[in-house]
Amino acid sequence: MSVANAIVRAGKKEDLPAVLELIRELAKYEKMSEQVWNTVEAMEKDGFGSNPIYGLLVAEKESIIVGYSIYYYRYSTWKGKRLFLEDILVTEKERGTGSGKQLFDKTIEIAKQESCTGMMWMVLNWNEPAINFYKKYDARFDEEWVNCHIDF
Repeated sequence: MSVANAIVRAGKKEDLPAVLELIRELAKYEKMSEQVWNTVEAMEKDGFGSNPIYGLLVAEKESIIVGYSIYYYRYSTWKGKRLFLEDILVTEKERGTGSGKQLFDKTIEIAKQESCTGMMWMVLNWNEPAINFYKKYDARFDEEWVNCHIDF
C-alpha cells in the first residue's frame, strides 16, 4: 500500500458541492441512489449555519476532494458523549492509498479531543472491504441491535 499524500482538513462551505457528489457516489455503491434527498443548501445550513449539527472533514489531493467524513455527537445514557460517524468515503480511485485511514484516524482524533468515550458507526453487512478496514481497528460489531428509523 502506498502512503497517501492527501491533506485531511476541516471542511468548508465551498467543499459541499463536491462532498454531495461523493455522497451520491456512496449511495450508488450502496444501491440506494434514490435515497439521497439532501441538497448543498441544506448541508450549508445544517453544517455551517448558526447551530451546526454535523462536522465535516475532507481529504484533498491536488486541490480535488477525494474523500470525506461526516460526524456528529450523540449521547449514550450508559457511556456518555459519543462521536457518531455518519459517513466516511474515499473515491474508488483513492481506495487502498491510505486516504481513508487518514480520514478515519483524524475522526478518531477529534472524538478524543472532544472528550468522547468512543466512536460509533454503521456498516452494511455485505460491505466486506469496509468491514475488513474496520477490523484493523479492533472494532466491535454488534449482532443484537436492530437499526430503526422513521422518515418524514
